[in-house]
Formats: sequence, structure tokens, C-alpha cells
Amino acid sequence: MKREVPVEKAVGMVLAHDLTQIIPGEFKGVAFKLGHIIREEDIPRLLDMGKRHVYVLEPDENELHENEGAERMAKAVAGPGVQLTEVHEGKVNLKAARRGLLWVDAGTVTEMNRIPDIAIITRAPFIDVAQGASIGAVRPIPLLVERAKIERVEALAARADMPVIDVLPYQPHKAAIVTTGSEIQSGRVADKSGPVLREKFAHFGVEVLSQVFPGDEVEAIVAAIVEACERGATIVCVTGGMSVDPDDRSPGAIRRAADTVVRYGMPLLPGSMTMLAYRGETAIFGLPGAVIHDARTAFDVLLPRVLAGLRITEDDIAQLGVGGWLYA
Repeated sequence: MKREVPVEKAVGMVLAHDLTQIIPGEFKGVAFKLGHIIREEDIPRLLDMGKRHVYVLEPDENELHENEGAERMAKAVAGPGVQLTEVHEGKVNLKAARRGLLWVDAGTVTEMNRIPDIAIITRAPFIDVAQGASIGAVRPIPLLVERAKIERVEALAARADMPVIDVLPYQPHKAAIVTTGSEIQSGRVADKSGPVLREKFAHFGVEVLSQVFPGDEVEAIVAAIVEACERGATIVCVTGGMSVDPDDRSPGAIRRAADTVVRYGMPLLPGSMTMLAYRGETAIFGLPGAVIHDARTAFDVLLPRVLAGLRITEDDIAQLGVGGWLYA
């Protein structure tokens, strides 16, 4: 509802239109925007602009101002790892309160965005984000939004098992590297996988417990994986021997050492010959040569999820094909 009121009586009311101020030779532009909530300190400026009356909006009991709607939505969707900015022009930005893995309940966000006049926007989920990074925003579209629509967002958030948007902290991990290949074991070829993986783990603060070179024999590779797990490694990376060549024994060794094989072959490039399995709670990666040669591979997509404590499933991996082309 729009009505005209004296400026002195408009404090706390919502401005129904932009107000332009002109100071000859100094300023011409919007002094107060549509949707501005009029404050006591605004009165002198309004009077200086020659405004004795203004049009204001008065939400009825079934409506909310965009700012209140945005604040309520932001509080409903944000988890403990999310920091909310001050509301501005009906929008609240979401920032990472800590470093970690961006978690988004995509199904719930999609359902929320099916509500007319509601906009929940996030970055792609399951990515590594730095503390302070912008990860999304929420806003109602109209200046006055139906209260029931905001309440529907709140209800959807309340029924979710986890916060709708959150930054999951990385858990402490220890890694071990099992580098296969008789050519590397004998010293004929220099190992290049170890330095690359150490750098990747250092980026996340993960300690590398050991790196061993068991050659190409399946029994030796299995023994190296099992020993790494028993020594407390929560992540074991088996490098080399991941192709379909008859001399490449790593996949078979991983299968024997693991309790569960999630998948051998990923819908991601580069790194499609990556393998993921588990022995107890330890994640075992079989890593192809792409990890050495390409800056971002399937391993880089999956690693943050493991570090955040998520147990990766075959269904999780199947969904990665959409957006799985990782080449620049």
C-alpha cells in the first residue's frame, strides 16, 4: 500500500520511489532509493531537498520488506561455517567464516528457487574455499514480498538434515604414498609423483607419513597399502600402474587391499583412470600419470571431500560428469 505522509512522520517507513537531489555545480543523483527505510537523520536532508511529503509503502500483515525477508532467508539457510553480511538493498551476501569445503544442499536450494520471487544463489558446491571468500547471496525479488514465501524458505531449511549452505572444516589427515613401477624402484627413472602430491597435501596442511617404492608385484603393493593403513594413514595414494596394460598391477592390488571399491574410472578429464576405494575409514586413491602432468585432475575434485570427512559414494561420482571437463 502506498500513501503520502509528512516527512517528519515518515521515520521507520519504506520509501516508495527514488528521490533525486540537485545541488547546482556539485551533485545530481539519487539521494534516497526506492525501498530506503527513512531514519530520523534523513529528515534535514529531505527538507533541504524541498520535500515536505513523501510516498511510503506500508506492508500489510501478509507482506515483508525485502530487507527483512533477505535477513530471514539468510539466517535460515546458513550453517556455522557461513558469515552473513549486512543486508543492502534487499540482499544478504554469504561469506566463508572459515576455510573448508563448500557444502550446498542442491536439492533444497532448487526447491527454494521454485518459489516465485525467491532467489538463493551459491557458488558450485564441493569446492575448496578460503576464509572470507564470497560463496553466495540471498534475496527476495520484489520490494515487498509475501510473508508466506519467506516462511516456506524457512520451513524447507528446517526440514533439511544439514544446514542448506555451509563451509565444512577440514579434518586432520595423514597421507602415505605408494609409488609403483620397477623403473622407479630401480632408479632408472626419477619419481615425479611424490613431489607433486606432497605439494598438493601441503596446500591443505596434510602430513605425509611416508613414501615407498614396492615395484610392480601385486603382493608387494598390497603389503605397502596395508602397512600404510596400519601406520595411521587416513589417505593412501597409489601412483603409477593405473592403465589397462598387463604390466599395470595397481588396480588389482587396491582391490585386494580394500574393503570397498567405490569406482575405477571417473567421469572426469583429466584423470579418468583414477580409482577410489576404502580400507576401513582410510581412502585409497589409485592415481594415473595425469596427476603429474595436469594442474587439476579428478584427484583434486575428490580430495577436498575426503578431507572434510565426506564418505564418497558411486552416486556422488556419477554426478561429476556434468562439469567434469577440467581442462582450461
